[in-house]
Amino acid sequence: MENVSRLFDLLINYKKKYQPKKDVVAGKIKGQWVYYNIDQLIENINSLSKALLDLGINKGDRVATVVHNSPEWNIIDFSIMQIGAIHVPIYPTSSKDDFEFILNDCKARVLFIAGNEVIDRIGNLSKNIPSIQKVFSIQPDNKQDDFYQILRNTTEETTLHKIHNLSKTIRTDDIASIIYTSGTTGNPKGVMLTHNNIVSNFKAVSYIPTFGENGKALSFLPLCHMYERMLNYLYFYLGISIYYAENLGTISQNIQEVKPDMMTAVPRFLEKVYEKIKHKSLDLQKFKKKIFDYSISIAEQYHPEKEKNISLYRLKLIISRKLVFNKWKKALGGNFKIIVSGGAALNEELAKIFWAAGIPIFEGYGLTETSPVIAVTDNNEKGITYGTVGPPIKGTQVKIADDGEIICSGPNVMVGYYNNKEKTQEVIDKDGWFHTGDIGEFNSKGHLKITGRKKEIFKTSLGKYIAPVPIENHLKTSPFIENVLVVGENQKFASAIIVPNFQYLKEWCKRNHIPYKKSEDILINKEVRYRVRSEIDDLNQKLGKTEQIHKYRFCKDIWSVESGDLTPTLKLKRNLVLKKYYNLIQEIYN
Repeated sequence: MENVSRLFDLLINYKKKYQPKKDVVAGKIKGQWVYYNIDQLIENINSLSKALLDLGINKGDRVATVVHNSPEWNIIDFSIMQIGAIHVPIYPTSSKDDFEFILNDCKARVLFIAGNEVIDRIGNLSKNIPSIQKVFSIQPDNKQDDFYQILRNTTEETTLHKIHNLSKTIRTDDIASIIYTSGTTGNPKGVMLTHNNIVSNFKAVSYIPTFGENGKALSFLPLCHMYERMLNYLYFYLGISIYYAENLGTISQNIQEVKPDMMTAVPRFLEKVYEKIKHKSLDLQKFKKKIFDYSISIAEQYHPEKEKNISLYRLKLIISRKLVFNKWKKALGGNFKIIVSGGAALNEELAKIFWAAGIPIFEGYGLTETSPVIAVTDNNEKGITYGTVGPPIKGTQVKIADDGEIICSGPNVMVGYYNNKEKTQEVIDKDGWFHTGDIGEFNSKGHLKITGRKKEIFKTSLGKYIAPVPIENHLKTSPFIENVLVVGENQKFASAIIVPNFQYLKEWCKRNHIPYKKSEDILINKEVRYRVRSEIDDLNQKLGKTEQIHKYRFCKDIWSVESGDLTPTLKLKRNLVLKKYYNLIQEIYN
């Protein structure tokens, strides 16, 4: 019988409930998939718990990790939590200042790292972070203790008994993890989440996957982010095998190898998949290109209800799938039953196109502070509403405050920010409602629509309010645009800083016989500028008058997580980018 109330209960639940299989979790080492069954996983988790106990780690102590998605991430995670310690995961791409602040703020005693590149970034740990007493490296090297050596140590019966007794003392309202959010200004804030916060969240969405223990999930978004991490626990809860992609560059290959039933993604990833498909269509012969374009026009009208009814549209959709969309599905492994999109708003047209192709996109919404899901699309009796994030999850109350802000309460809401009572009181009011900072509304079906971010909405000099994120998402549907920042606060009109899609532009120049020597030549070419301007004019037709982009400037820099311009879920660090391109923005309006 199921008894999952703390996160490490998932292990025994899995062993009791599901049939033995080799691939509970799997990752690649030197190009080969390495599998763990549940017994191997539990044995390694116990070995690592023993090592932590031997180091004197006690209940409530903080253990930090800077580790990429892998089976080892789970071994570390469960081994920390089952002895009552608190897991503090840190993004491998964090800055040196953030590393030092987080490790000193939480006073981590042990640190697990991916390899030497982390130490190269952090510097001298003993000098800057005195609380750290031991560092273990996943990638063997001569500088740190070998992680795998610990796993080879057998765990005595007395130690297993001690681990078991310790786990019995852990309550559902004990802190399981502190996750530091990557803020755009100031120091990161440590979100304290209990076992119950996270368990209640994955249980609330556990009905959505329509397949069971025979299914496979591919994981590539960072596990140190609550979005991917919660889904990781959900997979354990449902007996779904988890395969960890090697890196962003190998996702296509890994999808073909694994043929997953499910994965999570961010909108930018889905946009890039679609851009790649559209780009390939440019090389089709004239007749095939017409079929492709016609199929896209059919997809843009898609709704699940239309597919159920016998109609002319349904016939056209069947033909489009036969001739075009089935090839897409095959290119994406051929097995996807669900892709969950989160982290930012998904373009409505893009969602329809994937659904029409037979790849359902379920859009979710939430924050680290809410463990993370507040609302998610599902196949309930009220149906799908594109442009919304679906209804609130079971057990969570959501309402719209007088100023339009989305606020919520429920078992998924964090305890507070670690060592930061003032910031906690800013977001959790005296009645226990968490203030998300997002602006939204409910439609007639009770589905939540996000209309903007409270702090990001700005006013023009004409007194008109503009929410930049929906406009940016709309502009990024163009294959010419890689990324974009919409500006115009206290100005007469909205403008944009555009990071062009250089790969697409270069091939467009080649097809149109436009010579260039380097990327900068493309950006000053009159024909290119005219083409991009006409693209923006077309996109403006679907925007309100005050939202339309009047002027733009190209930016030759690539915005990425590594450059510090994007968060790990590929959202724009708006305040940072605004400061970075202040002179370029002034040039637009001067």
